[in-house]
Amino acid sequence: MSAPRPFRHRHLLDIASLAPQDVVQVLDASEVFFEVSRRPVRKVPTLRGKTVINLFYEASTRTRTSFELAGKRLSADVVNISTSASSVTKGETLLDTVKTLEAMRPDVVVVRHSASGAPAYVAERLACSIVNAGDGQHAHPTQALLDAFIVRRRLGTLSGLTVTICGDVKHSRVARSNAELFRAFGSTVRVVGPRTLLPPNAEALGVEVYDRLEPALRGAHVVMVLRIQRERLEGALLPSLREYSRTFGINERTLAYAPPEAIVMHPGPMNRGVEIDPRVADGPRSVILDQVEAGVAVRMAILYLLAGEAGAAPVA
Repeated sequence: MSAPRPFRHRHLLDIASLAPQDVVQVLDASEVFFEVSRRPVRKVPTLRGKTVINLFYEASTRTRTSFELAGKRLSADVVNISTSASSVTKGETLLDTVKTLEAMRPDVVVVRHSASGAPAYVAERLACSIVNAGDGQHAHPTQALLDAFIVRRRLGTLSGLTVTICGDVKHSRVARSNAELFRAFGSTVRVVGPRTLLPPNAEALGVEVYDRLEPALRGAHVVMVLRIQRERLEGALLPSLREYSRTFGINERTLAYAPPEAIVMHPGPMNRGVEIDPRVADGPRSVILDQVEAGVAVRMAILYLLAGEAGAAPVA
């Protein structure tokens, strides 16, 4: 295997900063690590001697675990910091926390934070690479990259597709990052949901906006279902979970509007029976568990591209 070109970015903060060729570089490297993750021994020495710190200010299962596995499978030293058990509970600021961590000389800090822009704020003040693992309602670049990885594997391309994103688009960083990525490759992105859960300026994002499922799903190659945040539904945004499920839930009846070859995605965690029916989530068109598996490989690729030796092969 020829040595890959060095990654031209120091950080991964959002999808908007990546050109299509950068996305392809990440996905191509992910293919290598996807194969590694299916070996009997799922470990390579690629980042031996490097240190990765996962700094999560929000709860997470899939993202945090996959970053931890990614670092360990690359032989990096991985440190997980939960803010509930750190000095943050004593009033320590984000800046003081990351400056303390920087003094320990990590190579990569992975940041998840409820405030939009927090990873970029950290990146301006630390010497190491920063990866955004989700910030507020702004961006979730690694989720969009792993989604693109699965779409490319299943459908063979990222271009010329119709991607329909269903649900609470207004509050979704996943929706924003995926819309940016697929639009960059010339695909059509549709968003559908109750008007109360759609951004007021959604058309300005370059997406098609629908408030009915049937036209939004017609001709879609990818049906991306978003998690409904239950705390929002019982208030002013929607009358009830049952009403949402009846009108916008993806089930066998509503999925029939999409072509037979359409795949169904969900970033997790799922509210079964609310935004997605269990028979669809576990059905033959679902790639939800494929997304979970791909998450480790894609995050391995990102850590490798940011912390690996320039020009070195991704695996030994």
